[in-house]
Amino acid sequence: MRLDVAAIQRGCPNCEIRSHRHLCGAELEDFRDAAKADGPLTVACTQQAGQFTNEMGERAGPISFVNIRETAGWSRDGAKAGPKMSALLAAAAVPAPDYPLVTLSSDGIILIYGRDETAIEAGRLLADHLDVTVMLRKPADVVPPAAAVFPIVQGTIRNARGHVGGFELAIDDYAQPRPSSRARFEFEAPRNGAISRCDLVLDLSGEPPLFPAHDLRDGYLRADPRDPAAMLRAVLAARDLVGSFDKPRYVDFTPSLCAHSRSKLIGCHRCLDLCPTGAITPDGDHVAVNAEVCAGCGQCAAACPTGAASYALPPADTQLQILRAMLRAYREAGGTHPVLLLHDSQHGTPLIDALARHGDGLPANVLPLAVNELTQVGLEAIVGAFGYGAAAVRLLLRAKPRHDVTGSLLTIRMAETILAGLGFDGRRVSTIETDDPDTLAEQLTGIGPLAGLENPATFLTVGKRGDLLRFGLSELHRLAPKPVDVIALPEGAPIGAITVDVAGCTLCLSCVSACPTGALRADPDRPVLKFVEDACVQCGLCQSTCPEKVIRLAPQIDFRARRAPARVIKEEEPALCIRCGTPFGVKSTIDRIATKLEGRHWMYPAGDRQTEALRMCADCRVIVMSEQQFDPIQDVPERAPPRTTDDYLRQRENKD
Repeated sequence: MRLDVAAIQRGCPNCEIRSHRHLCGAELEDFRDAAKADGPLTVACTQQAGQFTNEMGERAGPISFVNIRETAGWSRDGAKAGPKMSALLAAAAVPAPDYPLVTLSSDGIILIYGRDETAIEAGRLLADHLDVTVMLRKPADVVPPAAAVFPIVQGTIRNARGHVGGFELAIDDYAQPRPSSRARFEFEAPRNGAISRCDLVLDLSGEPPLFPAHDLRDGYLRADPRDPAAMLRAVLAARDLVGSFDKPRYVDFTPSLCAHSRSKLIGCHRCLDLCPTGAITPDGDHVAVNAEVCAGCGQCAAACPTGAASYALPPADTQLQILRAMLRAYREAGGTHPVLLLHDSQHGTPLIDALARHGDGLPANVLPLAVNELTQVGLEAIVGAFGYGAAAVRLLLRAKPRHDVTGSLLTIRMAETILAGLGFDGRRVSTIETDDPDTLAEQLTGIGPLAGLENPATFLTVGKRGDLLRFGLSELHRLAPKPVDVIALPEGAPIGAITVDVAGCTLCLSCVSACPTGALRADPDRPVLKFVEDACVQCGLCQSTCPEKVIRLAPQIDFRARRAPARVIKEEEPALCIRCGTPFGVKSTIDRIATKLEGRHWMYPAGDRQTEALRMCADCRVIVMSEQQFDPIQDVPERAPPRTTDDYLRQRENKD
């Protein structure tokens, strides 16, 4: 692998760069010396990362490892990959903050769910390692074992919930076997509604999975009973799931920012729709995130319009700092037409490695960046990448994704709409859905030389997703080839305005009290409805709360909104109390109510002083009623008695 040290140095002029031929062997002492020094250290080798970690001793400064061989050097364009190597080194040097952990514990209590002897055989393989119970679903001619090493029961799992160390199963048709069973199992009388709790579940039933996105459910193992190899892999995996395990708390959730519901009316439900594992559930005015069930896909954080859900691996601002460092170093090292290739480690990294070892490798202008999950990538990351100079962005997905990627597809549609509206020609953002390295190479080569910004932005990023997105959009608009003020966005976008049928609006201001972000505002002195578009997250609470149903969402981006003052949607004259002069409502509304009630309701006869109370504030109305000694109970006129069945029968007899 050739190293263009000069190009790498241009990308990081303040770095001390040392190249070696055998750093993990004959030149290992050079690494030991470098590890003794303070300050950050980046090693451009991941193959021997374990050896280097063991050799670095009590190092004070941070150390990071980055692969520039399979991702850059081993390529048909390897001789031109100096700028890319500089970019990869710069990205690896960005420190990522620590993230909290969730501890899951398993005592090894496992339920094996199957149909026949296959489940019993799996129980025999695990009996020496785990506490086994086998449950057979509608067993046919299953011969009982000679010795009862572990319990074998009958049952059908109706529903299941939980996670490793905490599964709860609802079971119908549950029955214990009779000890007298001879040639086949015979069971006692079955019953429904039994509950089973266990740490692990091994599903060999051949039925549909017990959980959505079952591959992401920790502690739930599933295999086709007709595939011995798959069953053996599941058994071996189950055997190791004993003890305590730490998993990242992928999502940091702030309930006070959630716009899910107000007054039992549903507003935003993006995270509920997108979560593949069911880890998110409604919880009053907000939602709750079960960290034990969460598999870390990140769709909730990418779609959350208020920032209530934020991703931790890494946070959104750190992700943008990595993109900034990568693209800036690539440009300063002389690279052109950068294509950002986002991928995950489980699928994308092996595909890139295979392409490097057995094919032409990645093109020199393709900058691969591994993320924990592709679905964690939000609009702020894509907008920021183009603001920093990316010419195109590609997301490398599996040919058959492990879970729904609707959130990512909406993000891509929004990004494409914004970029096209700002004058970026060609297909700038899309997915590459393949498990074949040759197909990956073909699609990357077919992108062509797209131009990025001539003078990319250099802004630093700190803060929540919403703030990052607003600032990134502002910078992209400032530098765009053909900036426009307003761009219509696809339905479901978390940015936009509202339209109000002003004629039907009564200025009840229910929408103001429901708005979780303050986008809709009132005036304490006058009946006014104001709107701040920059604060609107399209949660829909105003639309569902409005009693007149005159509010509609309008997903769009108005680049002027960030600096625009609150816009008056509707304003009317206040109704002044005829007794004390205090404003207490909307004049047109009070007039309409008075007109409908005066002379048409027993409490407000035409010309009576009681009618004047309609035009008074609440305090004066009470005073007047007290002065007049009006008793709404005693003064009710006598009403006709309710009609009974006998009355209807007599009426029918008279007609006959």
